[in-house]
Amino acid sequence: MFQIRIHGRGGQGVVTAAEMLSIAAFLEGRFAQAFPSFGSERTGAPVVAYCRIDDKDIRLREPILEPDALIIQDPTLLHQVDVFSGLHPDGYVLVNTSRSFAELGIAELAARYRVQRLCTVPATELAVKHVGRPVPNMPLLGAFAAISPVFSLASVLKAIGQRFSGTLAQGNVAAATAAYETARRSLESVRA
Repeated sequence: MFQIRIHGRGGQGVVTAAEMLSIAAFLEGRFAQAFPSFGSERTGAPVVAYCRIDDKDIRLREPILEPDALIIQDPTLLHQVDVFSGLHPDGYVLVNTSRSFAELGIAELAARYRVQRLCTVPATELAVKHVGRPVPNMPLLGAFAAISPVFSLASVLKAIGQRFSGTLAQGNVAAATAAYETARRSLESVRA
């Protein structure tokens, strides 16, 4: 089973991101489960959503305490919430920012993990450019497809097409594709 925890703030599409991850997994013939966890339901409040993906039926229903991957939609949470709590030593980390882990002030923490599984992508900028709104969730899903073996970009794009329509679907597809390419280039530079 592969478990993903998504950290963000209300209004950033954290819950939708988890749901879209599960749809992408379903499209690849896998089982998936997505659910949120939040306190106050107001814009800007910290929100956590979870997604489990497996090749067999998933019976667990509790929050993910030991994730295989983290998607951090709001980098301001890095110093407010223990987002790295329970992350497996070989886990994946994707952060919505154009800054490096050192510039974010978490270089020492990031040094505990495999550099090939750490990535930053300016998802909010890509969303504004392609969708016209600062909602980083779909670009982050595209980037996550580039850094992890969980599902393909094609499945993410198909999931977007099922959820959205018209120019909103087109913009999200463009943003996810751009984030995918950004993440691939970033990882290639680390491997070089």
